[in-house]
Amino acid sequence: MSNRPAGHVARSTVRPNSETGRRGPIRTFLRTADGIPIESVYDPPPAVYETPSDAPDTPSSPSRDLVFVIAHGFTGDVDRPHLRRVADVLRGYGAVVTFSFRGHGRSGGRSTVGDKEVLDLAAAVEWARGLGHPRVATVGFSMGGSVVLRHAALYGGTDAVVSVSAPARWYYRGTAPMRRLHWLVTRPEGRLVGRYGLRTRIHHRDWDPVPLSPVQSVPRIAPTPLLIVHGDRDGYFPLDHPRMLAEAAGDHGELWVEPGMGHAEHAADDALMARIGAWVVRAAG
Repeated sequence: MSNRPAGHVARSTVRPNSETGRRGPIRTFLRTADGIPIESVYDPPPAVYETPSDAPDTPSSPSRDLVFVIAHGFTGDVDRPHLRRVADVLRGYGAVVTFSFRGHGRSGGRSTVGDKEVLDLAAAVEWARGLGHPRVATVGFSMGGSVVLRHAALYGGTDAVVSVSAPARWYYRGTAPMRRLHWLVTRPEGRLVGRYGLRTRIHHRDWDPVPLSPVQSVPRIAPTPLLIVHGDRDGYFPLDHPRMLAEAAGDHGELWVEPGMGHAEHAADDALMARIGAWVVRAAG
């Protein structure tokens, strides 16, 4: 196990931006507290003239002190088109850090499907702050949505949290997509499909101990502003999941049930992401 702290930059490529006076995009590997290399990308906010004038709810200029740290869903990675699209929209509101969870993309290790991934997010948040952004908002989708809730409960230190299409409780098998996902994770042949078909390397060990669940995490997040977003056509987690999370959040949480929306970053269109970006700008001060 590495003794280097979470957020250690193993390698990076920096391109100065003469127009904005800020560094350009950075692609690097971070080292988590348990020694896993995590591929990460930093995109600074665009110059004012780069911000599309017709983008919904886009501020006149993006915030220079705010950074969004985006946590993708299971089988995603930093270069998936849907994640890049989400990052591009949120760049209208601040800088953006994206990364591949362990076992995904070019990151090391194997996926624990929401358990040790909290260490990956912690490394990305620490790196974001180290780049000079005093305000950090985490935005997670599906598995990443559960991770941002657990991270905020266990680590604190974020200024706003957005959880999209997240489960409220573990081991849910009430829908056909979730039964397929459990086969993928728990069966040796499923893990082979994950590795070679979905570019996701899945750990064979069960959770021990079982991590704090999303719904148990939510009350610990207060007073950090929390937004819970869920589609009413989500094929993975029905509406009792976001309602359970919202009830646990009480007055410090806000729930958006989106008509016609499916699951996670694939279903979160640009207009929704723009509304989320505007909410974060307000909520994070």
